[in-house]
Amino acid sequence: MLRFHNTFKRGKEEFQPPDPGKVGIYTCGPTVHDYAHIGNFRAYVWEDLLCRYLRYRGYRVTQIMNITDVDDKTIRKADAAGCSLKEFTERYTRAFFEDLDTLGLRKADHYPCATDHIPEMVRLVQALTERGFTYSGQGSIYYRIAKFPEYGKLARLRPEELRSTGRAESDEYDKQDVRDFALWKKTKEGEPSWKTEIGVGRPGWHLECSAMSMHYLGESFDLHTGGVDNIFPHHENEIAQSEAATGKPFVRSWLHCAHLMVNGEKMSKSLGNFFTLRDLLDRQQDPMAIRYLLLSQHYRKPLNFTLEGIRWAAGNLVRLEDFRRRISSEPAEPGSQSALSAAIRQAGEKFHAALDDDLNTSAALAAVFDLIRVANTACDQGGLREDDRRGILDLMKAVEEIFGIPLARTEPEAEAEILSLIEERTRARMAGDFRRADEIRDTLAERGIVLEDTPGGVRWKRPR
Repeated sequence: MLRFHNTFKRGKEEFQPPDPGKVGIYTCGPTVHDYAHIGNFRAYVWEDLLCRYLRYRGYRVTQIMNITDVDDKTIRKADAAGCSLKEFTERYTRAFFEDLDTLGLRKADHYPCATDHIPEMVRLVQALTERGFTYSGQGSIYYRIAKFPEYGKLARLRPEELRSTGRAESDEYDKQDVRDFALWKKTKEGEPSWKTEIGVGRPGWHLECSAMSMHYLGESFDLHTGGVDNIFPHHENEIAQSEAATGKPFVRSWLHCAHLMVNGEKMSKSLGNFFTLRDLLDRQQDPMAIRYLLLSQHYRKPLNFTLEGIRWAAGNLVRLEDFRRRISSEPAEPGSQSALSAAIRQAGEKFHAALDDDLNTSAALAAVFDLIRVANTACDQGGLREDDRRGILDLMKAVEEIFGIPLARTEPEAEAEILSLIEERTRARMAGDFRRADEIRDTLAERGIVLEDTPGGVRWKRPR
């Protein structure tokens, strides 16, 4: 039974989409005013795993991730850079997609840009106005929170206790209530604007996600994800404006990812612990090790991100790669071995049960490493059988598919050359040419390849 922790319900519930076999997911994407930092990518990588696992379970997934290309930050930074808003945001949008490719994220079905969906936003404001949820002030249009009694239900806040927060604090406009937020902003001199039926101006940040999510997924859809910092005010405001406009529940389940810490502290440029993905790549860090580290902790628990953690993740990747290679090439007789077969079955059950239980990635990986210890011992004792080999490789294939981490990363040509050198070394040793055998071992060592002579033959691996 697949269960997710629904932020709205404050607990886990069985996932049962009303349209069996189909899932609509909206994920809060980047504001393209700079390179995305590693905290952003914790959420994006987790959301990628969510979509991968749903597809693995047989669901047809439609994922929408927005691109915020107009807001206070993008406007201000484009002006400082001396270029148009479009030119500025396209630069960082391209960089964002390059980073997604680097970390092995599968593409969402749509990446709608806010500036391409102004008509949908205007229609949403008009619907809210018709229902009495808006008012105007000096050319801007605001959402009247007092009109929506359920405001605060996601964050468990009472409307009378609320104060202006988040991006609403920078709205220098004429609001009747400090709690209200801008749906449509009057354009200041020099800012980009759109001439529409509701006036000349630009959209508020919260309006963008409601309009685009409902445009692609309908007035009610299955899953909405983001970081915990999005719960209030952004997701709270999305609920208020969407449900006020349609009279329908907006989202069935809200999933939120916990904060990422860096070296035990909140990420900050002033502390020198602020990393973009590109910063880490400049330090020669393995992007797949970064991805592994980001997925190693349950998504609802804070993750402490360190350079030592990346090295730990890289070591775990090497263990997985070496194990897969060994199982693929180890000599094996037909049939199965009862103890190993039971261990494989138990590992598979624990792996899938952990992921079914709100995507518990740490428990799923622990089940795999428990199997590695048992299976390596069986191989050392000559106890691997063909049926067991297939069972293990099936589980490793599931790890690759769900976690998005390839476990056969050596290029086929390079692996063929390594195997050829190992064979040459074996022949040299049999012929008593130990000098040549040692030369080959040293050559491979220079490439980061370690050889192990075992009763079952020579195995190679990369050092941890």
